[in-house]
Amino acid sequence: MKENVVVGMGEALWDVLPEGKKIGGAPANFAYHVSQFGLPSCVVSAVGDDQLGHEIIENFTSKGLTHLIETVPYPTGTVQVEIDQAGIPQYEIKENVAWDNIPYTAKLEQLAERTRAVCFGSLAQRNVVSRNTINRFLDAMPQDPDNLVVFDVNLRQGFYNKEILCNSMTRCNILKINDEELVTVSRMFGYPGIDLQDKCWILLGKYNLKMLILTCGINGSYVFTPGNVSFQPTPKVEVADTVGAGDSFTAAFIASILKGKSVAEAHALAVQTSAFVCTKKGAMPILPEEFTA
Repeated sequence: MKENVVVGMGEALWDVLPEGKKIGGAPANFAYHVSQFGLPSCVVSAVGDDQLGHEIIENFTSKGLTHLIETVPYPTGTVQVEIDQAGIPQYEIKENVAWDNIPYTAKLEQLAERTRAVCFGSLAQRNVVSRNTINRFLDAMPQDPDNLVVFDVNLRQGFYNKEILCNSMTRCNILKINDEELVTVSRMFGYPGIDLQDKCWILLGKYNLKMLILTCGINGSYVFTPGNVSFQPTPKVEVADTVGAGDSFTAAFIASILKGKSVAEAHALAVQTSAFVCTKKGAMPILPEEFTA
């Protein structure tokens, strides 16, 4: 791994879908897609000393995805995924698993010191061990204003609270949230019944963010930056499932920004990438060359 690594940090697990199991977890999805855009990436997580854990490491290795995955004395994470008629996934996430217990190691600290961008979520912070590891990693990153610290909210099954969300938004400089999550967060933080865009402007200012990404499903997406907003409609495609689509959006957007693209250019590519992933089963399809060139 050279300098300027892009890190996806948190849960690595198996999504158990109706047609079988597929590797999932937002950090792995993010890191995999970043690597498709030609940037050095690394997924940080933990697995158990079991067949499912061995398969995750073998799979990442076969994809050429760099990883710093510790083996810990807990079972490898699994998520039961049911897909509804609209192709929207419903998740049952198993608790007290390996990715809840990511240890902070000397190797991880060395990685943090050469990390240019990191993406983390709220789900991997449900347990104090992984939560502390994520915070220590952020502390060890170079304090460079050009570094990107992305908090992808990712509310699941009540595995979050106001304290974790507030700390994460304070520590990030890019916030990614969807419309449903924004409503939940606004209720928790006591924001008045104003429209979604106004809530985004409040969060952008309150947490001194570089950018706030708001995705609204079929109703398009927005990227707020101080004084400006970019909007992109959602392309109409035949949806196979939406698993990992949001992670591919984040990966395409961040990779584009790191390559010097404008917010509008990065946003357009992120929307195209996410729409393509929706047309495929599972979270890690190979992207078309015209996207990643």
